[in-house]
Amino acid sequence: MEDIKDSSVKRFCSKNLLVILGFSFILAVIALIAVGLTQNKPLPENVKYGIVLDAGSSHTSLYIYKWPAEKENDTGVVYQIEECKVQGPGISKYAQKIQEIGVYLTECMRRAKQVIPKSQHQETPVYLGATAGMRLLRMESEKLADQVLDAVTKSLSSYPFDFQGAKIITGEEEGAYGWITVNYLLGKFTQKLGWFNLIIEENGQETFGALDLGGASTQITFVPQDDIESPANALQFRLYGKDYSVYTHSFLCYGKDQALWQKLAKDIQASESSNGTLQDPCFHPGYEKKVNISDLYNNPCTKRFEKTLSFKQFQIQGTGNYQQCQQSILGIFNTSDCPYSQCSFNGIFLPPIRGKFQAFSAFYYVMNFFNLTSEKVSQEKAIDVMEKFCSKPWVEVKTTFDRIKEKYLSEYCFSGAYILSLLLHGYHFTAENWANTRFKEKIRNTDAGWSLGYMLNLTNLIPAEQPFSTPLSHSIYVFLMVLFSLILVAVLIIGFIVFHTPSCFWKDVV
Repeated sequence: MEDIKDSSVKRFCSKNLLVILGFSFILAVIALIAVGLTQNKPLPENVKYGIVLDAGSSHTSLYIYKWPAEKENDTGVVYQIEECKVQGPGISKYAQKIQEIGVYLTECMRRAKQVIPKSQHQETPVYLGATAGMRLLRMESEKLADQVLDAVTKSLSSYPFDFQGAKIITGEEEGAYGWITVNYLLGKFTQKLGWFNLIIEENGQETFGALDLGGASTQITFVPQDDIESPANALQFRLYGKDYSVYTHSFLCYGKDQALWQKLAKDIQASESSNGTLQDPCFHPGYEKKVNISDLYNNPCTKRFEKTLSFKQFQIQGTGNYQQCQQSILGIFNTSDCPYSQCSFNGIFLPPIRGKFQAFSAFYYVMNFFNLTSEKVSQEKAIDVMEKFCSKPWVEVKTTFDRIKEKYLSEYCFSGAYILSLLLHGYHFTAENWANTRFKEKIRNTDAGWSLGYMLNLTNLIPAEQPFSTPLSHSIYVFLMVLFSLILVAVLIIGFIVFHTPSCFWKDVV
């Protein structure tokens, strides 16, 4: 009888112990899973956005940038996520039709509203930087330039973003921001570019120089070997906790479009006796075009060549000779006076060229047309290609490149010759400098140009935020994981003993 009673007690206790063990096992597993999932769940993306409008002389482009709110050494890790080209000319061309500026910007600003999450519209800064086209307009009429900027400000302020202002940036700023863009994208500032999943040794090699060519101006920027003799050409930046001192200069009126106007204004003086016909070696044989004298001189860049002529219109007749074209171009570079140890042209200080260069904007577009962007193309090869192209009859050129607009196609001979003249004679590039120059449109899927550098510099003014943190500190997380793991192990050990040695277990218990 006593044995039956003891057996019942053992069975009862065994069942309860199994229930307790099973319950403890389930709780330990649930606790481990819960702590692990809670601690390791993806954190919300803590990012910010910014918009920069590049208002150039011939067009306007809108760029949307994105960067983590937790900045690296006080500068955001910024990268481009969207580009929108505004339909129409540059904003300076709207000086006489101010009322159209609002419609002009509408399509790209609507696109920005779609790309950037609505919840972040109000905190997204918008900047508009106007370059050489507006600099020229300001030289003509400060009142008109202000009216254009006021109209732009009114339009951009109507959108649900944090509009920070529209300004005409200086040529030196444009050059320096382009330099920042190039070196940022090539990994010269940060040790780790997490967004690109790349590890790059900080300052593994020297920074790159930057060459920018637009329609109205051109910029050269690089870190020189020696001191900068002209204070106006020296700029300092602080990026990612480091200071940089660069040489930069912007040649207003020496973008490819304005350089052509200068050349025509200079050459037509020597052709006055030809009764309005200009034999121009920078255009293809057989090419003809009429130009109004009023259009030629209605421009600050050609004022120095202005002269009363006996005709109101002249006709360009192409002769297609590269060497003569280059000589004609060199006439717009004044190299007779240099107040420094070394100059480029027009009395502007230029340190000895050093290091590698990235050439973008029109430098790239023109050289890409000639298929001269490869690293293996020599200076001699480039000249040979230009000579052959310029000598081709206009009829043949139009047939071969029938998809390119005639205005652009007709000017490629001049543009190619101008680029070579600017680099080789204006900036004194040697064959070695040429070999160290790369013509690029984009670097790591981001446009090379001043706008990204502008945003990078401006993000120094945007306060960094604390990064999102995990729910538990690391020490508490480790403690809980170890505790619940030990409980789980203890439950498993006890369960093993109960099932495999029940008699011994209950003997000790009783």
